[in-house]
Amino acid sequence: MIYNHYMLTYCPEFFKKYIKNFNIPNPPYEYNLMMNIQECEYPYYLKKLYKVMTGENLNLNNPKTLNEKIQWLKLFDKQQQKSELTDKVKVRSWVRDKIGEQYLKPVLWTGVKFDEIPFETLPVSFIIKCNHGCKWNVKIKNKEQFLSHENLYKYVKMRFDNWMKQSFFGWSAFETQYKNIEPKIIIEPLLYLEGETAPVDLEIYCFNGSPVFYRQIRYTHPPFGTVYDENFNNINIFAEPNMVYTDAEPNKNLKSAVELSKVLSDGFKLVRVDWISFNNNIYFNEMTFTPQSGFFMFNNKKFYKMLSKKLKIKE
Repeated sequence: MIYNHYMLTYCPEFFKKYIKNFNIPNPPYEYNLMMNIQECEYPYYLKKLYKVMTGENLNLNNPKTLNEKIQWLKLFDKQQQKSELTDKVKVRSWVRDKIGEQYLKPVLWTGVKFDEIPFETLPVSFIIKCNHGCKWNVKIKNKEQFLSHENLYKYVKMRFDNWMKQSFFGWSAFETQYKNIEPKIIIEPLLYLEGETAPVDLEIYCFNGSPVFYRQIRYTHPPFGTVYDENFNNINIFAEPNMVYTDAEPNKNLKSAVELSKVLSDGFKLVRVDWISFNNNIYFNEMTFTPQSGFFMFNNKKFYKMLSKKLKIKE
């Protein structure tokens, strides 16, 4: 049986229901298990995981729902380009060629060892990321405080040392685009102003090269989100316990993000193009080919049914 963070984060009740012995093995066990499953066995194990996550049987032969179609895309739409564009370093040159340098955040440093980071040349605030994972990053708001806090420094170094030895695939729900990315560390400026509200994340969900709905999020505590349909009408569709949804007006950069996403999503069956709106500017963040890992929680069944029909995966 597979155990991973998706089960515990998104669906603990299903996890308890289908696993009789609720004993979670240590993370190396679950990681090694995932990394050693043969590719021909992925459908078998993914079906088990899907049952645990949703309580439903996964139909990979004729997927109907949006969540089922995303599971199919994980296994059977394995374009090499998707792996390259998931890489937070390699994607930059592709975006530069497509829409221009002005939409990219500056890079302060790239390398492969945390010990080699030239902290003395970095600004006061920055974000350290791994190029090959999801949420494998640490935000540093004050460099001097960080460097003077010995235990914190050791902890962050330990995290990056571990991440650099691993493939995010082993911690995912069969998101194969992460499997063969060469690990690197990338450092960018932290988009943060003292005393100001958090930047706004813009997520543009594109089906077959066309934006179909959008979400903007401000990662405060708690995070606030707003979802819009393709005509920028507010829609309440997600059932997420950790997000407060509001009827906020669209961010001033949302329309620009939608237009730019049309360019970047061309040629892909499904991709969420992520942006950051900050200080009157808009910056590309990443390409997400399996959003929510195909375990969306919708409270609007009509909209979910419409999305399920709209996504074409076998054309």
